[in-house]
Formats: sequence, C-alpha cells, structure tokens
Amino acid sequence: MALREILIVPDPVLKKVSARVDVVDDELRALMDDMLETMYAAPGIGLAAIQVGVPKRVIVMDLAREGEEAAPQYFVNPEILWASEETAPYEEGCLSVPEIYDEVERPAQVKLRYMNYAGDTIEEDAEGLYAVCIQHEMDHLDGVLFIDHLSRLKREQAVKKVKKQAKAA
Repeated sequence: MALREILIVPDPVLKKVSARVDVVDDELRALMDDMLETMYAAPGIGLAAIQVGVPKRVIVMDLAREGEEAAPQYFVNPEILWASEETAPYEEGCLSVPEIYDEVERPAQVKLRYMNYAGDTIEEDAEGLYAVCIQHEMDHLDGVLFIDHLSRLKREQAVKKVKKQAKAA
C-alpha cells in the first residue's frame, strides 16, 4: 500500500467525469487499498479515485467513529437506484477542499447498487451519515464538489481561501 497525493481545488482533474470499471481485479484492489490508506492518513471518512488523480468510478469510505474498529467499505461503479423526496441538511467537508465546511441539503435516504472489494454486486439502503457520504463521494465521480452545491459567492470564497492556505503552506 502507498499514500497518494490528494488533489486540491481548483485542480481541473477534479472536474473530470470518471469512467466505469469493467472488472474488479488485483490492480483495482491495490488502488482501493492505497486510497483507503490515503484517506485514513488525511484523515477523512470518504475518498473517490478522482481525488487521487485516477478517473475511475471507485470510492472508499469508513464511517467508524473514533475508538471504534475500522469498517472500510469499497464501492465500484456505484449508482443510486432511488432517492427519497425528503431531504436533510448536513455540514460537509472535503479532503479536496481543506478547512472548508458548509451545509448541503441532500436526499435523506437512497438505495444504491455497487460492486464491492470482491467484485460482488450489492444493493442496499443508506440513510443518515452513510447516505450523505455516499452521495458526496458519488458527486466526485461526476466532477462535482460539495462546494458546487453552494451559492456562487460561497463557492468562490471557498476556492480563494484554499488557494491562500496553499500559498501559506
């Protein structure tokens, strides 16, 4: 496993639409292992492959709270089959938009289908933080960042702040 560099806004790669994956093989599992290690080191709870410069429809997540045993999840070609009309606000942040947090309104529940680490197809329901996180990460696969859900002014301020932080580092 290896740590990979996380791309930061306004890197244009983050706006790319990721390609579907044909098969879950050892090469893809190695990518997912690297992504998980990178996410834990950041630290974060979700990471899409495009955030490490790989335009593939792959996500890793771990929603275990501090002190709980790690519970990594792997999503290949995730798709939302159904989303509730009911929405819920949640304060989101992103490893590609460091130190920026804002409230985003998303469907409160979703039903999704994806392939797991073994390549098995899974269908399951998600709600709460799970629903928020999977939708946030799936947005990345389509070149959408959480700040794209904010007003133009808030989005521009966020990017300006991130650029300023990068210069200071």
